Amino acid sequence: MRVIVLLVAVLMGLTAAPAQAAGTSMTRLQILARAAKWLTAYDGHQVPYSQTQYFDGYRQDCSGYVSMAAALPKPGPITIDLFDVYTKPVAYRDMQPADLVIDKIGDDANGRHVVIFEKWYDPTKTSYWAYEQRGGYGTDHRVLSYGLNGGEYQPRRFNNF
Repeated sequence: MRVIVLLVAVLMGLTAAPAQAAGTSMTRLQILARAAKWLTAYDGHQVPYSQTQYFDGYRQDCSGYVSMAAALPKPGPITIDLFDVYTKPVAYRDMQPADLVIDKIGDDANGRHVVIFEKWYDPTKTSYWAYEQRGGYGTDHRVLSYGLNGGEYQPRRFNNF
């Protein structure tokens, strides 16, 4: 009897995944629309960058911004958790709107970064449009090439996409 109880407990542990592992409940278009809102949400200006301040309950840093766009629990997971818990790998050539490009390797929060992929800038896929919350500036929508030439940035996709 004891063996059966232990077996059931083990099986339940293997099949019960944390709710956040699914990723986001938002669609790709909803994530991009929410990301765009922070471009003018701060009295008509972009939300300023901060690792210690909050806007609408989310940290005003890059991972807080991505968490807000994806409607993840407030104040938002840190960059490492976005990488390890909420997303899975995807090839750069296969990226779709609302995928993420993440650098989780930095020594501390200042060395890590995450951006939201919107679309390819050109057909050769040498750069892309992204939404970003960046230090010294705040919310931005610009053309980037993070990770396309190797390095620490990796393309990721929310687990439920």
